[in-house]
Amino acid sequence: MTEADRPRGPFAGLIETPARLSPRVLSRDEVAQILQAHRLYAETERRQGRRADLGSVDLSGLDAAGLNLRRIRMDRAVLRGADFTGAKLQRANLAGAILRHARLDGADLSEARLSGANLGSASLTRAILAQAEMEFALMDKATLSDARLQGADLSGAVLDGAVLTRTDLRAVNLRGASFQDARLDEADLREARLGGAFLAGASLRGADLRGAYLRLAKLDGADLCGADLRDAEGLTPTQIAHAHYDAATKLPVDVTGAGDGQG
Repeated sequence: MTEADRPRGPFAGLIETPARLSPRVLSRDEVAQILQAHRLYAETERRQGRRADLGSVDLSGLDAAGLNLRRIRMDRAVLRGADFTGAKLQRANLAGAILRHARLDGADLSEARLSGANLGSASLTRAILAQAEMEFALMDKATLSDARLQGADLSGAVLDGAVLTRTDLRAVNLRGASFQDARLDEADLREARLGGAFLAGASLRGADLRGAYLRLAKLDGADLCGADLRDAEGLTPTQIAHAHYDAATKLPVDVTGAGDGQG
């Protein structure tokens, strides 16, 4: 199969965020004062200080490593190259924010709002994103190795070329998400909803897909060697026939006649 003939994801060509209104500009001192007030707000359980509202502000290159930013508002903010390593961002509002090349390694984004955010090439190694809202997020070439996303909503998200090795994706909503050429080796996808997901060329070697919902998922050229697909729902012999698998791949008992898996 030539590159021209290869299936393309449903969101191919939509990696760049559309043009938006010019972001707000604040001085470095103003930002520091706002973050200081927010730290007090977070550490006193909202009794003192003030919740930061940095929505639509240009904060490119911000150093927020290790800060307590729970519940902060940064929707539609420009955060290119920002450093949130180890930051506490539980329930933060980052919807529509631009976080390309940002560092969020080890950050806690539990229940955060990231719908429509642009996290292309961002680093989220060991980040916690449990129950996060990430519908239609752009995460091309992002790194999420060993991240925890259980129960998150990534429906329609773009993760083409992303690295999700050993990532916890249990019960995650991935309907219509695109994982073209992504690496999901040893990922935990038990009970994940992958209906209509685009996994062409993705590597799922040793991944756990027990109980996953895969109706209409595109598996052309996907590497399922050693993957566990027992009890997967909606999977057909035709889907498997277009993927690669080996003797260690565990298939549902009702999926038969799939061929030799060599594509």
